[in-house]
Amino acid sequence: MTDQELARDLGFLEAYTIGLGTMIGAGIFVLPSIAAEQAGPASMISFFAGGLVSLLAAISLSELATGMPKAGGSYYYVNRALGPFFGSIVGWGMWAGLTFASAFYMIGFGQYLLPGLGQYIGFLAGWGEIGITVAALVMAALLTGVNYYGVKETGALQNVIVLTLVGLIVAFLGLGVLSGPTIGTFLPPEGWPAVAATIGTVYVTFIGFEVIATSAEEIKNPSRNLPLAMIAAVVTPTLMYVGVMFVSTGTLSIEALADSPIPVADVATEIMGPIGALAMIVGAVLATISSANASILSAARVNFAMGRDKILINWLNEVHDRFRTPYRAISATGIITLLLIAIGVGIGTLAEVASFMYLVTYALVHIAVIVLRRADPDAYDPSFRIPSVLYPIVPILGFIACLAILLQMSLLVQAIGGVIVVFGIFWYFVYARNRALSQSLVGEAIAPEPTTVADGQGRYRVVVPVANPETERDLLRMAAASAHAHDSGTAEVVAVNIIEVPQQTSLEQDLTFEEARVQRQQELLDSARDIADDLDVGLRTRAIVGRNAGSAILDVIEEEDADHVLLGWQGKRSRREHVLGSTIDPVIGRASCDATLVKLGPEDGRATGDIMVLAGEGPHAPVAARRAREFAEAADEETTLTLFNVQEPSEDDDGLSPQERGEALIEEFVERTGLEEAQYQSRIEVAEDIEGAILDAATGYDTICVGATRTGAVSQAVFGSLPETIGEQTDQTVVMARGPEESAMSIRQAIVRRLES
Repeated sequence: MTDQELARDLGFLEAYTIGLGTMIGAGIFVLPSIAAEQAGPASMISFFAGGLVSLLAAISLSELATGMPKAGGSYYYVNRALGPFFGSIVGWGMWAGLTFASAFYMIGFGQYLLPGLGQYIGFLAGWGEIGITVAALVMAALLTGVNYYGVKETGALQNVIVLTLVGLIVAFLGLGVLSGPTIGTFLPPEGWPAVAATIGTVYVTFIGFEVIATSAEEIKNPSRNLPLAMIAAVVTPTLMYVGVMFVSTGTLSIEALADSPIPVADVATEIMGPIGALAMIVGAVLATISSANASILSAARVNFAMGRDKILINWLNEVHDRFRTPYRAISATGIITLLLIAIGVGIGTLAEVASFMYLVTYALVHIAVIVLRRADPDAYDPSFRIPSVLYPIVPILGFIACLAILLQMSLLVQAIGGVIVVFGIFWYFVYARNRALSQSLVGEAIAPEPTTVADGQGRYRVVVPVANPETERDLLRMAAASAHAHDSGTAEVVAVNIIEVPQQTSLEQDLTFEEARVQRQQELLDSARDIADDLDVGLRTRAIVGRNAGSAILDVIEEEDADHVLLGWQGKRSRREHVLGSTIDPVIGRASCDATLVKLGPEDGRATGDIMVLAGEGPHAPVAARRAREFAEAADEETTLTLFNVQEPSEDDDGLSPQERGEALIEEFVERTGLEEAQYQSRIEVAEDIEGAILDAATGYDTICVGATRTGAVSQAVFGSLPETIGEQTDQTVVMARGPEESAMSIRQAIVRRLES
């Protein structure tokens, strides 16, 4: 039985964007009016203090997330460290906090859509509070539907939205500072207590980094990328929030700011004019949508984690047969969000309750770090640990700070939050107490145990993605031929199968509910082991669950330090996907090792029988010849290898005939390839139509091997038009090969690689 791996598809930029996309949302566009009313210009201090409290939580969460990278984030860590009693409180609290936050974002959306865009589009004007509520309900229902159906494009859209928002806010801050804002009386009449209470109001803007923790199982190089992404996702918006409050309170009067449903747009009108205000309104609409979408997705993952630990009924987490999303959990989150909007809970109350629940969560997270550090269970091996100079200062200070803010919040919010906490306790005693799997580690916190680390052994490796039982044996046979040609004693084949999961479903959740697909994956890899025994080649299998098969294969190539990747291909172009296919294109375009693409022909001529190699001047033609030689040497029956070249009929400037040119080219080709004379035959043809001559000749052979004819962007078909045409128009087995990808990195690739290294 092969243990499933969860593919790590997210680098630093992707993880950072996930957190930033939630944090630069309705908060920065809606809260300035609420914060200014409560604390005036001193609300800048409230935002800054909220950022510091979040930074402490982010540091503690970074250790926990790299130590136990499981879906569920803070809930999972608290449940594992403190037991299901506190797990029930935090699980229900996080889910409630995310639904309150989603409703908050949606009302912010309605405010900027109707009163905001209504200034420019007459149809949207004059709808009042009812219109705002209806707009919020419609968009909340739409986002619930998007996540229910598992629309893949939401992730890419969120990246675009985040980049747009950052640009808009930077422009707002730059022009705002240049306009010369003036701050009047800094502290509000109520003094510092009002500033402290406002921290609780605005804290909803800082819950985004929690989304990064819930995705910890999918982040590459988590010891570096996860804490950096979390810290950056806190620091960036904190500085932006402080700047926005400085510009806002220095541009408009506190009264005008407090009365505005679209505060940032009204400030932009003063410093940037109507066009600037319109840009900020559009940005706010996009931001609120992005934040609500991320919150709905995260809420469903918390539900799954609770179901996995038997704290919640697993019925809620069932994956849809067709869309492969946790549709019931998503629907429940959407329904509660709609109810909160429909019954008219105030936008300020929604924000504060969401803040309350996450402050409770993070207070317990800080305790969980200390307990796990002390208990040091076998399953806890964080690749990032809070530096010794900061431990236990960070968790202790963070716990105290969370409690201090909770005590400053309004009685109404404390009452609502208290009801949710009591419900979590009630649920534990009524339902979860006798079912929950996790046990508290508090009693073991005084008994740390050492952990061990394993390492591997370097060898020649061929990675083979397998997905089809009908082609599996032949692909593994070809991979084995390559392995045996290099070092039959230590070389090995790594067979990989990937189950793709939509963004809306946690990777581990798919393993839980997609038993049929997991069973098929296991059967395929079990068969691969039997085939490897017959081929007398060392084989390891890797069963992976990930978002994107192409990215997962590239990660395997990097992790295994592979020398060669061999993939199957159907030989047909897809109108909806790239030329070679959505999985194949990125692998062939970016693999750092030899890459071979195989379209299998009739069963009696798959890399056996008569093999034709296109001998040419291209840099990858010798790679194709090496593949052909490996196949020929491994074949049991008699196999011939022919080097084929086509020349145009005209003489060249040196007076050489087409036949002489072809002979000279093949002679040079043999030197580059390292073939011996006894290993091949040569064949030269003269024709005006080179492509037609190759296609005609191909019909007389069982296998055609051809090297990539050009490199470049995947969208430009890395193998070139001739190899693709051969693969598409011939019935024979076609092998297309290239050497390691050595094309120069673009600036963007260099930056991404630098950040992810």
